Amino acid sequence: MPNPSRRARKPLPSLKPRRAPNPALRRRLLMSALSLAFVMLTAGVFYRQVIQTEFLQREGEARYLRDAVIPARRGMITDRNGEPLAVSTPVETVWAEPRKLVEHLDKVPAIAQALDMDAAFLRDRIESNRDKGFLYVKRRVTFDEAQAVRAAIAQYKIEGLDFESEYRRFYPGAEVFAHVIGFTNIEDRGQEGLELAYDRVLKAEPGLQRVIRDGRRRTVQQVEQISPAHPGRDLVLSLDRRLQYLAYRELKAAVTEHKAKGGSLVVLDVATGEVLAMVNQPSFNPNSDRSGGSERRRNRALTDVMEPGSTLKPFVVAAALERRVITPASRFSTAPYSIGRNVVRDVHNYGTLDVTGIITKSSNVGSVKIAQKMSYEDLWSLYDRLGFGHPTGVGFPGESRGLLRHYSTWRPFEHATHSFGYGLSVTPLQLAQAYLVLAADGVKRPVTLFKRNSLMQTASAPEGVRLLSQDTTRRLRAMMETVVSEQGTAKQAIIAGYRAAGKTGTAKKSAGKAGYASNRYQSVFAGFVPAGRPRFVMAVMIDEPGAGAYYGGVVAAPIFQKVMEGALRLFNVPPDDPEPSMMLAQHLQGNAP
Repeated sequence: MPNPSRRARKPLPSLKPRRAPNPALRRRLLMSALSLAFVMLTAGVFYRQVIQTEFLQREGEARYLRDAVIPARRGMITDRNGEPLAVSTPVETVWAEPRKLVEHLDKVPAIAQALDMDAAFLRDRIESNRDKGFLYVKRRVTFDEAQAVRAAIAQYKIEGLDFESEYRRFYPGAEVFAHVIGFTNIEDRGQEGLELAYDRVLKAEPGLQRVIRDGRRRTVQQVEQISPAHPGRDLVLSLDRRLQYLAYRELKAAVTEHKAKGGSLVVLDVATGEVLAMVNQPSFNPNSDRSGGSERRRNRALTDVMEPGSTLKPFVVAAALERRVITPASRFSTAPYSIGRNVVRDVHNYGTLDVTGIITKSSNVGSVKIAQKMSYEDLWSLYDRLGFGHPTGVGFPGESRGLLRHYSTWRPFEHATHSFGYGLSVTPLQLAQAYLVLAADGVKRPVTLFKRNSLMQTASAPEGVRLLSQDTTRRLRAMMETVVSEQGTAKQAIIAGYRAAGKTGTAKKSAGKAGYASNRYQSVFAGFVPAGRPRFVMAVMIDEPGAGAYYGGVVAAPIFQKVMEGALRLFNVPPDDPEPSMMLAQHLQGNAP
């Protein structure tokens, strides 16, 4: 066996020495690569800095330069003395960026709890808008809610949640002024009342500014103002805040006491025609509770109509005195009186009464006999000129014009019913405006909800239009003083130290085709003080009192007494002549001329 150690070994291949790299070639390649890179970099810089300059600037600005809205305040509404009735206060709104917030869905319950929202509802909103960059979470939050959200963001490190500033409407007078002022919606647009009627005047015009924002949408710097913000114009109402509160308190107490369905009250300034108070029941709080529909939200003093009943009898007498078909000494039998198949009668048998006695005792028969001394057109003409069947022109949305059919359609019994306030309908404001004519010596002035010499009213005291002579109205006021006396139907309207005049009304409510309901009434009183030189006119109506009493002298007259007593005190009206007028004194003594 051959020895392996002796095997023949193969010769190793010969190794050729490698060539050293060419330094010059290496330098050329490196310089070529660097030159190419420099050319490409220079070309890229040139392309972006010269050719794409505008495009890149726009893209850059789109990522950090934003147009931001400058909030503007809606116009303020104040009473005649500058007390705020509707103001816009700055508040915060919580908004989200769903694309970021969707990554923090486990933190949604904490956010919902801070905002008093349903967690499932908020989660669904975020998930359904996950691709969007902006979403309102809750607008116009309270201070406590804003603080709670900030605490949740800091505690749970939540991204995609932020705040922006807005204005929220606030009504300091709440339900007391709710029907007149109304309210706005979430977009700060008027929805009811004067907020709706004068939305264009009150509306603010937000401005626009360009700002720089960081990656979290926080404003870093204000660059420029594109357009300035224009706040809305303020409105100064004719209402007096103190008198409005007093009137509201007394009306609400009366509606509660008499278990009534509702009520309305209007107070006017005789010299200017300004509405000093206008309240209704039931009411609502425009700051929170806006439920209940039109039953609670409508301004009944302007939108609801009523048959005024006996409160129209003074105008029948006024029309007859103007045409000289009667004198204050004229006397009429008030026994039941037949007109065709219908019979007119009084509550009590008053026997024979003079004109003053017809007003004092509120005789339907006497009023009918006075009206029959005139043509249909004579009575209709005065009613029409007083404003019945026409809007008052205060500019309130939804104001009713009432109903006064043309005299050409009247029949004999309708002529009779129109003399004691049936067959036509008026609003409480229309009735107050008519009594304003009697208080202003026969001059009709336009009524207004705005203070004279303000933005909406330039005239301080309009001259008005004369409808009745001064002699007629002064005689009539003296007759109406007897109503507010121990012998009249409104002795509960007597005001200590002042002479008051007015007229009660108790009207049955219509039941449609069935005629008039036997147990549903509207209790009315209209009057003025002081009687010698009237300063205030007031009309009050209580709808369907249900506690037993329903006569205007028992239900409505006490409200007149309380509100007018307060008005005389608030406006520092001195007591008038304590001695009654000659006509009143003679009537009280039983020997009227």
